[in-house]
Amino acid sequence: MFLAEVIGNVVSTVKNQYLKGHKLLLVHEISPEGNKIGKKDILALDLVDSGIGDKVLVVREGDAVQQILGHSNAPVNTMIVAVVDNIDIAEETIT
Repeated sequence: MFLAEVIGNVVSTVKNQYLKGHKLLLVHEISPEGNKIGKKDILALDLVDSGIGDKVLVVREGDAVQQILGHSNAPVNTMIVAVVDNIDIAEETIT
């Protein structure tokens, strides 16, 4: 899993029958501080009603996606599984 920010919507009038009714979004991986990581934008299936600007938790593993969807028919390996409300990072003082 990784943190990402939703950066766009993907609209498709014709798509695989197992994707009908599901929203597709573009995400970009971010650090916990919100900085973009890498140069790739990633297409992800959205199951949690996230939107542009949201920080989200993304799973990128076919087996996990199949378990969440309950079948292996959809051609998907990346899925948004949570909208992140807050990130707390404990700071340690090392002496």
